[in-house]
Amino acid sequence: MRLLRHFTANEEQLKKFPFKRELSMESYLVENEGVLALDNDSYSDVTIVQEELTLKQGRLSKDTDGRIDILATYSNEYIGVIELKLGELNEIHLIQLEDYLIQKKQILEQYPDILDKKISPEPKWVGVLVGTSIHPELANKINNGYTTECGVSIAALSVQRFKGSNGGVYVTTDVFFKNINSMKDTTKYTFNGSNHGKGRLALAILKKFVEDNPQTTYSELEHVFHKSLQGSSGVFSSQHEAEEVFSSTSRRRHFLNSEELILLSDTTIAISSQWGAGNIDNLISKAKELGYVIR
Repeated sequence: MRLLRHFTANEEQLKKFPFKRELSMESYLVENEGVLALDNDSYSDVTIVQEELTLKQGRLSKDTDGRIDILATYSNEYIGVIELKLGELNEIHLIQLEDYLIQKKQILEQYPDILDKKISPEPKWVGVLVGTSIHPELANKINNGYTTECGVSIAALSVQRFKGSNGGVYVTTDVFFKNINSMKDTTKYTFNGSNHGKGRLALAILKKFVEDNPQTTYSELEHVFHKSLQGSSGVFSSQHEAEEVFSSTSRRRHFLNSEELILLSDTTIAISSQWGAGNIDNLISKAKELGYVIR
């Protein structure tokens, strides 16, 4: 029996539009890095650092060099090693990813500033498998909280692409991930009725302050939330400055999606996404001075 999958988006019928080559999938993910998010908190703000990164003796199980498909960071706290496969993910791909994660020291030697040490003194790691489907046994293993021998949690993403009758392209992802280290390496903050990771907490605080003080200007906001609270780059920048940083470095240092930008009385700003254990307490202290409750 042949089974066909159909679904609609705003009454638009969608059909499968698979990636023809692994490189095509990689290019799409580089241009749409948010697809690689694993949750809405600690593993949400994705920045791609490098593609096709060569590792000497990266395949220890085969005694050969290896190549990481994508090296990324998550929420300025985690370094993500991402392995892509155009097809079904299986145990062989997990072994390959584990080989790469053994080379964490080599990765840090090549990218010593991948995370700001003042913000995240001790880098944390996550391994991510990405394919168009996943073998049930591997999915079950990862959903039960699989970690490598070196203690790195493994996640998997099943990515499907569709094309609509009106020409639009849509991508769906299924996330397989149970981070058993989450209780010891991830702190959540409750503010204004919602839970947030460190970066999203900063965004929520600034949004709430401007909502409570809608006539605030850029200079007035900078006086309240001095750049020293964050560090070298400041708590926020103008939208134009933030976009220039992204354009010149290809590194997303601010929350730049339209719903994340904040309109002041004289300009539009973007909040820094560079928050970690080394600086978030500064902002929390300031927020509490302003009368905000954060737990």
